[in-house]
Amino acid sequence: MKINTSEIEKIKDLKCGDIVLLSGEIYTARDAAHKRLCEAIERGEPLPFSPRDKIIYYAGPTPTKPGGIIGSCGPTTSSRMDKYAPTLLDMGLLAMIGKGERSISVVNSMIKNRGVYFGAIGGAGALISKSVTAVSTICYEDLGTEAIRKLTVEDFSVTVVIDSKGNSILAAN
Repeated sequence: MKINTSEIEKIKDLKCGDIVLLSGEIYTARDAAHKRLCEAIERGEPLPFSPRDKIIYYAGPTPTKPGGIIGSCGPTTSSRMDKYAPTLLDMGLLAMIGKGERSISVVNSMIKNRGVYFGAIGGAGALISKSVTAVSTICYEDLGTEAIRKLTVEDFSVTVVIDSKGNSILAAN
């Protein structure tokens, strides 16, 4: 099904296993950027962007080749952000995109905040980059590939790995 990233209630109502073609704005952020965001929150400082109703893609795009929009941008292992995700979910983060399992504290925070966790295909960064139509660096440019970027995507293929009720395709049967 096709969904725009601004269709917040549709995203919150997705079910585990749904395959979605996302279009709209998403933000990239990995470990270092998450750490900075959460440290700013702890200090009571304003964030460079509001996570409310946003989707964060756990990716650090490679350098852009001449004539390109973005380099390869495959997902990174989501568990590396698990210590930061509940804080951002409490601030209204709508969804996360990555690969791999999530901790019970993240799943519980997703249930509490009606968040969604999408999976993207690892090893397909060059293919995924073809869904990106625009990119701009938002902050933390000194982090290089881990800077936070705003991407505009069209038909970015993801699967609902964990829905807002905590149902998971990774759960043991």
